[in-house]
Amino acid sequence: MSDDKTKTGAEDRRTVAGDETYEVAYFAKKHGLTHEEAERLITKFGNARATLDAEAERLKLDRGSSSPVSL
Repeated sequence: MSDDKTKTGAEDRRTVAGDETYEVAYFAKKHGLTHEEAERLITKFGNARATLDAEAERLKLDRGSSSPVSL
């Protein structure tokens, strides 16, 4: 299903259209994720932008904490 370009109000901004490459690319770039990571988040958590933003931040924090410790 393609994104309805006539719907540009607040309702449209509450979600990420996971089937639209440009929206997934924007979301991935915004959060410093790969396209695949962004797609996995959308598949796992749905398309609610607030939820996805929170999960993307959590993913970035998890990545930072799993870095090897230099002794």
